[in-house]
Amino acid sequence: MAGSITDLVRGMVDLRRSVLPVAVTAVGGVAVYAFLKLAGEMQEGELAGFDRAVLLAFRNPADPTDPLGPAWFEQSVEEITALGGYTILTVLVAIVVGYLVVARRYGPALFVALSVGLGTLVGQLLKLAYDRPRPDVVNHLVAIHTASFPSGHATMSTLVYLTLAALIARLVEDWRVRAYVICVAVLLSLAVGLSRLYLGVHWPSDVAAGWALGVAWASLSWLVVSSLRRLRARTGGNGAELPPNGR
Repeated sequence: MAGSITDLVRGMVDLRRSVLPVAVTAVGGVAVYAFLKLAGEMQEGELAGFDRAVLLAFRNPADPTDPLGPAWFEQSVEEITALGGYTILTVLVAIVVGYLVVARRYGPALFVALSVGLGTLVGQLLKLAYDRPRPDVVNHLVAIHTASFPSGHATMSTLVYLTLAALIARLVEDWRVRAYVICVAVLLSLAVGLSRLYLGVHWPSDVAAGWALGVAWASLSWLVVSSLRRLRARTGGNGAELPPNGR
């Protein structure tokens, strides 16, 4: 059956129109600026001293190969960093998309897949474009396979967790649930990014740029949803919404 692009937001609810679009636009704009600023300073070498100092702060001053903390803490950080890895994030997104399909929310399912898929592509293209070497001042505690800038783990964890949090915020009415999922998404993104520094596989500017890129992409996704919701309301699409149980 023929559909409309506004079907991507079918089943979602509207948030405060007068405030949120402006706030999200501002956040996204700041994130884009931060990414470009970091990229420029990284290419000019202006962040070298800061990057080196922060990485060494996570290591024993007497032995840079020895990370601070006991062995169990190092293992815990390795497990935390996996929360931003492509395997876990792919499985998580697949589970969420699968749930949305089973719940007959086909538009949101397609929207999540497109948002995360395109965001992943952009992140990888930026890695290829900047082609920054990995840190060499400390040893790497986990295996690495790609360039350093921006941090893929920081980018993808921020992008995926914030995008999914925004989706949940669009599917529920309770503000407490919305606040909870957004806070969890932010904390997970921060934890993954910091874990990359502790493990010595990224410069701090890589992680900061990854956070900025993830926030910018999640903000763009939110604004696209807001625009499609307004278009759907003007074209009378709200009358055909499915209830949560799909009946």
